[in-house]
Amino acid sequence: MKRQNRYRKFQLQQENIEALERENSRFKRVYSEYENMSDELWNLESSPTQPVPDDFIDAMILQTSYLEEEIEDSLVRFSHGRTEVNS
Repeated sequence: MKRQNRYRKFQLQQENIEALERENSRFKRVYSEYENMSDELWNLESSPTQPVPDDFIDAMILQTSYLEEEIEDSLVRFSHGRTEVNS
């Protein structure tokens, strides 16, 4: 059984994410970068054959958390009816 990617924390908000991606090019870029980084982090952390320095993993986790915060802020503004997020 495949373990769930713990970096995919926005799965339940996919409908709002898709709407924001259509309306806002910055959000689309940020979310795409977040998806790429979270996939890469998942692959690095779950691969037993690829040793990666901890400081590299920590830097990726930090960057991913910044992207998560921006995504969360955009989703909160969107859900409160402010569909115009900094374009």
